[in-house]
Amino acid sequence: MTKQFTEELREAAGEQWDRVINHRFTTELASGKIDRNVLKKYLIQDHRFLDAFVILLSSAIAKARSLDDRIPGCQFLGLITGKENTYFERSFEVLPRCSKEERAKIPDEAVTVNFVNLMKEVSYGGTLGEILSVLVVAEWSYLSWGEKVLPTTNRDDFLTYEWVDLHSGDYFNGVVAYLRGLLDKEGTLIDDEGKAKCKAAFLRAIQLEEDFLEMAYAGE
Repeated sequence: MTKQFTEELREAAGEQWDRVINHRFTTELASGKIDRNVLKKYLIQDHRFLDAFVILLSSAIAKARSLDDRIPGCQFLGLITGKENTYFERSFEVLPRCSKEERAKIPDEAVTVNFVNLMKEVSYGGTLGEILSVLVVAEWSYLSWGEKVLPTTNRDDFLTYEWVDLHSGDYFNGVVAYLRGLLDKEGTLIDDEGKAKCKAAFLRAIQLEEDFLEMAYAGE
């Protein structure tokens, strides 16, 4: 049986994939005991991806090969700009010194800049395969750790459990299956050069995912 293209890409990431989905952030978040300064730093920087991520997902929708391939992406875009964005807004209301004005004084971390640049780079100048490769890393890695910690997630504080809930469950499993399915299909349609571009984008993205999680703990 031929191996799926997304499985080949995940295997290429090797131990780095495992480090991301088993990062201390994931277990500390699920336990509810994560340092709120770490969580605050993470959320402020993560929220700054939102615009670039909307561009990235919109680009995948625009470049998809059929209407059937576009519709689930459009529905996911609604969640990103709705429920997930609302989670950020509610979190910033309860975290200390986190007003819009206070957040504006906090500079972007280097990894945030690099991640935004990658999303925009593939959105504006990349192939559909490259766009999907970055999307698949972002969503598949989060689903992997979200499902892993879901059974033991503490339910005392929405700040922690809702971030787990947004990245687990039947709907999000369906999103990841949809994105992987599109990329697997691309893998059957593109040549070796196209596959190499996808692999490069995938590996850049998983490196940035690890760097981002490490960033949240820097200086603690």
